[in-house]
Amino acid sequence: MHPIHRNGRPSSSSSPSCSQPCLPKRIILMRHAESQGNLDTAAYTTTPDNKIPLTEQGLAQAQLAGAQLRRVISADNDSNHPEWRVYFYVSPYERTRSTLSQIGRSFSRTRVIGVREECRIREQDFGNFQVQERMTAIKQTREKFGRFFYRFPEGESAADVYDRVSSFLESLWRDIDMNRLRHNPCHDLNLVIVSHGLTSRVFLMKWFKWSVEQFEHLNNFGNGEFRVMQLGAGGEYSLAVHHTEEELTEWGLSPEMIADQKWRAHSGKGWTDRCPWYLDSFFDKLADSDDTDNDDVWHETNDKVQQSN
Repeated sequence: MHPIHRNGRPSSSSSPSCSQPCLPKRIILMRHAESQGNLDTAAYTTTPDNKIPLTEQGLAQAQLAGAQLRRVISADNDSNHPEWRVYFYVSPYERTRSTLSQIGRSFSRTRVIGVREECRIREQDFGNFQVQERMTAIKQTREKFGRFFYRFPEGESAADVYDRVSSFLESLWRDIDMNRLRHNPCHDLNLVIVSHGLTSRVFLMKWFKWSVEQFEHLNNFGNGEFRVMQLGAGGEYSLAVHHTEEELTEWGLSPEMIADQKWRAHSGKGWTDRCPWYLDSFFDKLADSDDTDNDDVWHETNDKVQQSN
């Protein structure tokens, strides 16, 4: 059997065999459609967050999102891989389950190979019943403190969500490696994760190794919106295969992050080989090579230390 590359295809130039496993062609992150809590935050004062339902408009949004999702998945299947399948992961919350139910109107049983409820991709925990005035003040404090590390009283921080999303990703790869999804390699596989805005942004942060500072600049998904991570020619997943530069900019990606997405769409080399900007975000003066005279740096630093003493 030929070894499998990151792009999920055999390394040989021959046609792929159906006995050989392959990676998902797409991993698609979708935020739930409009919920009663999105329409009126007072809903959280009397209804547990996990039981907040979709609005009538949200039900229509979800059905439309399903039709858009199917068009994306089915649009560019080539003659070698005309068949495609979809596997869903869904947050256990009422609004995500209802969104998935409406999405299902656009797919037949032959296309859906499975669905799994996954608690680790649930909404960030804001506490129990939410008092509006108190929550308004808390969210103002969060803006000052920073969205990633601020922990809601009796709830979670985005950093807490990051930890459980990281655990979910490990399980996701085991599902793929061990073929727990029971996927026929002759079919293009699309994983669709129906979740929440912050959870989805944290997922992208973890996957693409974005920093906390970069996360803080990301904009939320709209209700019923989705982001498509698709395998590029070199075997890396990228947002730039399906989405435009204008979209990436609108979502809060910096020019450096967008350049990285474009590179991922075409290159298969090591990630840090092409991302000096990532190193520069951690180091003020990182020498280009070992030819730099480190003795000069040591003497300069030592003089500064002695002067401060």
